[in-house]
Amino acid sequence: MATTLFTQNTIALIWDFDKTLIPDYMQSPLFRRYGIDEANFWAETNALMEQYRKRGYKLVGELGYLNHLLTYVRAGQLAGLNNQILFECGADIKFYPGLPEFFDRAKGFVQEKAKYVEHDISLEHYVVSTGITPMVRGSAIAKYVDGIWACEFIENPLQPGFLKQNEMPFEAAAEIAQISMVIDNTGKTRAIFEINKGSNKNPAIDVNAKMAAEDRRVPLQNMIYIADGPSDVPSFSVVKSGGGRAYAVYNPAKPEEFAQNDRLLQSGRIHGYGPADYTGTSSTANWLRMHVHQICDRIVADRESAVALKAAKPPRHLNASPEEEAAKRAAKAPKQESFLD
Repeated sequence: MATTLFTQNTIALIWDFDKTLIPDYMQSPLFRRYGIDEANFWAETNALMEQYRKRGYKLVGELGYLNHLLTYVRAGQLAGLNNQILFECGADIKFYPGLPEFFDRAKGFVQEKAKYVEHDISLEHYVVSTGITPMVRGSAIAKYVDGIWACEFIENPLQPGFLKQNEMPFEAAAEIAQISMVIDNTGKTRAIFEINKGSNKNPAIDVNAKMAAEDRRVPLQNMIYIADGPSDVPSFSVVKSGGGRAYAVYNPAKPEEFAQNDRLLQSGRIHGYGPADYTGTSSTANWLRMHVHQICDRIVADRESAVALKAAKPPRHLNASPEEEAAKRAAKAPKQESFLD
């Protein structure tokens, strides 16, 4: 008997991290811990592509800053940096107003009407970031998040010959040495499709496998993608073209970010924008609540329509026409005798 894989009653809020949930870059606590000049690090990172081009190399996407972090480790300026330290630095990340509490409050949006509860609608949060996974996991937002896509490092890489040894010695102290995962601004779209198809929940589902729309766990129209600017245009485009919502935020203290978001709206890249303020009465919190409710209403309507379409009505007697009913009554009435009989 044919059946669908998922009930499609899940809503996903997909979040960028830097400049969306926090006003700065998440690496700021790391640089403070080691006494690194943050502005100088990013200036060097921004110059890498051109410098390497002059030497005949191509540098792609987020590999620049990740490789430069590893260069700082090898040079001794980030000596001993490991995933545990990155996790610990995550605890010092400062969030925009209203966070992380808004994440918990948003999950309650789908409980605010009885019909939403009746249809068992749920809401999930995902972080899709070009930042560093252990730092997100160590931050205050982590316990509210249902999944994280970000960059990751390997400590103590396996050495040549490891396949011939039963056990590898680990004399050296743990220290990041290789990149194991890169998420760049175009790679974020892959994460969106993993959420869409449900491969993040069921490893048996290959994100590249062809899958009918009705079999996908979280339809694109059940998604809201929230980010801060033009670098997220590929993700905005994927979600928006699939019927979902695209929303941009800006730092209220930076007029240039407001103007940037307005250009995104005017060019049709997003549905709306607002300040990175997630307190209960903010325009951003209200916009997200309203659109979560709109998605809930559509889910309810779709599910009830499907029931009406697929559940056939029981057979019933056909009603006779008014003329036929009158003829039947006349035939059953007793015949009156005439005075002439």
